[in-house]
Amino acid sequence: MYWLIEEKDQVDFLFNSGYKEVFIEVIPYNSRIHPKLNKISLIYIRPLDATKGYMLCINHSESLNALDTELDTLLRKFNVIYCRDKKEMLHYFPLKTLRDINLGPNPYIRPTTNAHDIMYNRDGDNPEINLCVPIVKHYELCETIFENLKTNINNKPTKYDEFFNSRVSVVFNALERSGLHIHIPKFEGYFHPVDSEYVYTQYNLKTLTTRPSNKFKNVNYAALNKENGCRQAFIPTNDKFVECDISAYHPSLSCRLIDYNFPTVDIHSHLQSLYGVSYKKSKELTFKQLYGGVFKEYEHLEYFKKIKEYIRNLWLLFEHGEDIECPISSYVYNKKDYEDMNPQKLFNYLLQNLETSMNVRILWDVLCLLKGKNTKLRLYTYDSFLFDWDQEEEQLMNDIKSVFTKYKFNIKIKQGYDYDFR
Repeated sequence: MYWLIEEKDQVDFLFNSGYKEVFIEVIPYNSRIHPKLNKISLIYIRPLDATKGYMLCINHSESLNALDTELDTLLRKFNVIYCRDKKEMLHYFPLKTLRDINLGPNPYIRPTTNAHDIMYNRDGDNPEINLCVPIVKHYELCETIFENLKTNINNKPTKYDEFFNSRVSVVFNALERSGLHIHIPKFEGYFHPVDSEYVYTQYNLKTLTTRPSNKFKNVNYAALNKENGCRQAFIPTNDKFVECDISAYHPSLSCRLIDYNFPTVDIHSHLQSLYGVSYKKSKELTFKQLYGGVFKEYEHLEYFKKIKEYIRNLWLLFEHGEDIECPISSYVYNKKDYEDMNPQKLFNYLLQNLETSMNVRILWDVLCLLKGKNTKLRLYTYDSFLFDWDQEEEQLMNDIKSVFTKYKFNIKIKQGYDYDFR
């Protein structure tokens, strides 16, 4: 059969082929449009037992037929569907059989072709630009992607693979789909033109540290300016915003690594009393030592003594080629994959992985609580969780607090009528 599938009998042939495992890649209308708002132009399906991939035409200027009605049924026929980015793919196909094979310390970046570059440089703002790029060039690109990633399919799945595919990709896809309600004039004044009262964030889960970044159309939603008023552009659809911030998050997480308990829940105030400085200065001192190394004048303090010892032992294992397996996620740091490493950086990476993994647990529990509710979780930024709150669901607050209590974290809560909270 020819690689281009345009007609129903061709779809039927693929449906009845008996293929059980395939790799897929979606060609949307425009690769710069958020997948929540995008449509599918083409879908590439490469059965593992086949000698070539197939390009199914949904909508394209060169296509004779549209085959969207058969697509869902066809995909559910396969036992395993491998993909380059499960979080992204879930926007188009919410299938449990999807499996991301693009993980690890050096994730594969989706390439382009010269034809794609030329057309996007010329007309990249066209929301249907991929309908104009020749199908053969899309096919060439997808074949390249498969060839580059196919060896990952045969790799034995790790515990981190399972955690990422069953939890990480799912919760962050849910967050992306939620979107942020905006005051259009204010948003455009600070950021860029929009054609909707909602904007959508995009999490990059495949970073060197495994800590996700959050950026779309040059807006860094994980680091919005707190001083210039830009946060006023984000407003609730319900009654108010409620933000839950985890107190002293990284010091709390580090205690779990070093088996240490502070004598009080207010960690920063306790360390302030030991430093003999202001509260603000105390926080600065703690984070400088946590991320940059323990100062000699404070290494006698039990907490920092244990931190220093933990970093030293961690580095010895790493230098001897031992796998450093992260708690919860089971992500592995190994010397052969991280050549440009040092003791403090290794500790920081481990801490950030633990933060992300713990947040995935929290996010999973919270999203389960919010199913069928008007209250929505709109944004997550490392130690804070932004809720779009319905006053009629006030009881939910106790349920959400119980999630953080379950994981033994203290939270601070603030409320307001925009994301500025002032």
